[in-house]
Amino acid sequence: MLEDVSLHDRYNLKKQSVLLSGTQALVRATLMQAARDKRDSINSAGYVTGYRGSPLGAVDVQFERAKEETRRWNILFQPGLNEDSAATALWGTQQAELRGEGKFQGVFGLWYGKGPGVDRSGDVFRHANLAGTSPVGGVIVALGDDHTGESSTTLHQSEYALVDAMMPILSPSGVQEILDFSNLGWALSRYAGVWVGIKCIKDTVEVTEVVDTTLDRVDSSFKSLPTNYDVSIRLSDLPVDQEERLHLQKLPAVRKFAELKNIDRVDFRNEKSKIGIISAGKSWLDTKHALSLLGITEYEARRLGITTYKVGLVWPLEPRGLLKWARGLKKIIVVEEKRQLIENQVKEILFDVFKRPSVLGKVDENGKQQLKSHYALDPVSIAVVLGKNIYNETKSKNIKGKLEFLESVRESETNSSLQPRTPYFCAGCPHNTSTRIPEGARAYAGIGCHYMAQWMNRNTEGFTHMGGEGANWIGEGPFSKTKHIFQNIGDGTYNHSGLMSIRAAVGSGVNITYKLLFNDAVAMTGGQGHDGQLDAITLIKELKAIGLTKVVAIYDEKEDLELSKFRTLVDVYPREQLIEVQKDLSRVSGVSALVYVQTCAAEKRRRRKSGTFPDPKKRIFINSEVCEGCGDCGTKSNCVAILPKETILGRKRQIDQSSCNKDFSCLEGFCPSFVSVEGAIIDKTTIKNFDFSNLTIPKLPKINQTFNLVVTGVGGTGVVTIGALIGMAARLEGKGVGVMEMAGLAQKGGAVHIHCRIAERPEDITAVRVSYAEADALIGGELLVSAGDKTLSLLNRSKTMAVCASNEANSGEFALD
Repeated sequence: MLEDVSLHDRYNLKKQSVLLSGTQALVRATLMQAARDKRDSINSAGYVTGYRGSPLGAVDVQFERAKEETRRWNILFQPGLNEDSAATALWGTQQAELRGEGKFQGVFGLWYGKGPGVDRSGDVFRHANLAGTSPVGGVIVALGDDHTGESSTTLHQSEYALVDAMMPILSPSGVQEILDFSNLGWALSRYAGVWVGIKCIKDTVEVTEVVDTTLDRVDSSFKSLPTNYDVSIRLSDLPVDQEERLHLQKLPAVRKFAELKNIDRVDFRNEKSKIGIISAGKSWLDTKHALSLLGITEYEARRLGITTYKVGLVWPLEPRGLLKWARGLKKIIVVEEKRQLIENQVKEILFDVFKRPSVLGKVDENGKQQLKSHYALDPVSIAVVLGKNIYNETKSKNIKGKLEFLESVRESETNSSLQPRTPYFCAGCPHNTSTRIPEGARAYAGIGCHYMAQWMNRNTEGFTHMGGEGANWIGEGPFSKTKHIFQNIGDGTYNHSGLMSIRAAVGSGVNITYKLLFNDAVAMTGGQGHDGQLDAITLIKELKAIGLTKVVAIYDEKEDLELSKFRTLVDVYPREQLIEVQKDLSRVSGVSALVYVQTCAAEKRRRRKSGTFPDPKKRIFINSEVCEGCGDCGTKSNCVAILPKETILGRKRQIDQSSCNKDFSCLEGFCPSFVSVEGAIIDKTTIKNFDFSNLTIPKLPKINQTFNLVVTGVGGTGVVTIGALIGMAARLEGKGVGVMEMAGLAQKGGAVHIHCRIAERPEDITAVRVSYAEADALIGGELLVSAGDKTLSLLNRSKTMAVCASNEANSGEFALD
């Protein structure tokens, strides 16, 4: 009997068990906060703002989809132009009722952004946290950290930035705790008058799980807590007074809240234990997973003398609970990813304790590294470290046997010599043409899709942080023999902060041409529109207003542009003249700009489906009997829709009609093999009335704790959809399920891995990420990804069953070579 489940359940507050992703949990958390306030007779409103970016790239999408529900609860979603302007707007919400002008008693707020945005907003965070929050307002900051640099130019750990601003940090271990800690975070923010961070990384926020959504699952009331703290925001507050209250009032209130609300918890109890293990967030999931790999159940932990402590508030660490738990321990092992935030606090708290335990973490007793501080940790590596420490204390034969197996698994060869699939511009992407430069010229890359030009033989290298494009040339130019460079920059980056770097370049007088692509979408994070309704005409007017020496426009003739509007402002050229126009601009003294106007290819496809974008009734084919296989079409177009075609006369070329976005730049060469078909429409007739009667019903395996499934493929081919379908199917059957999307640069044809664990009960699932040799099954949607090291390391010859697609899929390497 299937359960009564609907997609609308995610925001239905009457439902007490829901399948939710981490980003959806942030939406539901705001609804639940509004509902709690209403029940408690608090007339509040909510405000959500921030800036898109992995692993929080879908937050704005989810809030847009939930417009009806959020509007009903007086929650306003208003994305920021950039991260710090969004944070400043949120600071303003805490002042709304100070002068007696507020429409509500208070406004609770949510900011979202990834690591670079946290860095950028540090000044706002510091000011706003010193100022404080409204007594019935409160602010939580969802900081998306990309620990492995899958979609960022740096690998981020943002906790220290928040520590510097003295903002408390909660670290949830999955979707359930994103809900729970959001609830506690707003309560803590109101009680202590501080902004509260919530750390979100792939393993906790880009995960879908079955969670308990009961409104009062967590006790966030602070009516019974001490009320002698002076913490709330004031109208007139001197900086000296703000600092004093932060240290003497707010932070003590934070610790008191954490102590009385038991945010940290003991998992395996300390019953005369000698070894203690501490962890938090994603690392806690990995630690629990590691203990299970070592065969350490609660009974076995008690027998071996092991106790565990899960930290919820990672800064400032609450001392009373820690001291109580650590009493009598001989050794404490702190497991945390990146730098040691918890470890140092534990050592400080235990420093004056008589017969204090030794505290190990990044290094062992001999000062040798045991848990790395770079990249990421995994359950097997953690299990090996824990196993060695436990064996040294207990001499357990069971632990020794598990250790030998785990070390052999970790060091086993995968026999794969395949290079990872290279992310690439989409078929028909405007970057394919716009990033070309004259022979002998040099260009800097940009953030986002422009970053990929660095591996495309375009004499383009180097990048800055977002918004710093070209500012590095201000310092380099006066000391370089090179007289001029080109700087790539996207319209999204320009809108975010890039305009200021262009102004700085104008002020310095260096010779630089900004190649500004207006593709009408923030493409890297999923084709979102521009905040602030930026258009190409406005952009050109701004560039002229700040004093550039020359501004020109390049356009794609196939797009429906009102060229007369452009021509009143600048000279306009078709894209075929791009190289010549750039040669002219390279001879211009000072700062010039080339505004390249062509819509994002992925966005074109979306808009054409909805009938809101011109769709040429023309298709291009290659006659293989005429094609000589020279590859000039690929050189001219840089397009991944051009595929190899093996014939008896050798390798030729063909057009992949399913991915072609009708850019037609492949026609720019002198090739007689191309055939244009006018009035061409793909036959989309669907086959109906499938006969499923001959399908064999599979015999399902018995689930031993969890059934571990891996799905592989390429972005845009439905791999994420498979994960979503399996997750919902498990939910319908009343099972526990966790699905994690490891997409990285999937938007650009990069590799995609879906990790899925299915259990009889939700509580049987700890970490969702499948580790070494753990996969019970593989659904391989693409050969190159399925046969790569990253996938093979998860498989086990003795148990993994695989079903793989056998077709060969094109990759960026073929476009390059």
